[in-house]
Amino acid sequence: MNTRQGLVGLSLGGILLAVPVLAQQVTKSEVPGITNFARLETTVACAGATKPEAIPGIKKMGFASIINLREATEQGADVEAEAAAAKTASINYVHIPFNVGSPAPDLVERFIAAVTAPANQPAYIHCAGGGRAATLWTIKRIQVDHWDQARAFEEGTALGMTNRTRPFIDNYLQTHKH
Repeated sequence: MNTRQGLVGLSLGGILLAVPVLAQQVTKSEVPGITNFARLETTVACAGATKPEAIPGIKKMGFASIINLREATEQGADVEAEAAAAKTASINYVHIPFNVGSPAPDLVERFIAAVTAPANQPAYIHCAGGGRAATLWTIKRIQVDHWDQARAFEEGTALGMTNRTRPFIDNYLQTHKH
């Protein structure tokens, strides 16, 4: 075996080893009534559109809260029905509308307060596609858990964060340095 082949093998081995480690942390599943379900061990799940009839299943999965980031005016959003279903299922429900183009000034602070409250853990966080949920989780990892950006972005991407929200993250981190 020549050195070049060994390096390629090691390089490929490193890539193959890195994938299962990340895959053990973030698990994506098909869940009836839920779009883009991604769970980070027992800590959190980030997802997209969630139908009210899926809420009893969220409770059965062990989540203590639902943090809904959808705006009431979004197509397909039914904030009132979701809140009622959460109440019926005895699961905490927090609605923090997140408009990427014009977010509320206290959006991140409200999210961090909700997601770190012991009564809300573990949290099920959702928006329409999962990107906004993963975005706020990524900011929480950097600001609260003191993760470096590369590690937080890797996890956020695995949970569903997209480039569409990157300017929001960059702006927030620039204006809220610790």
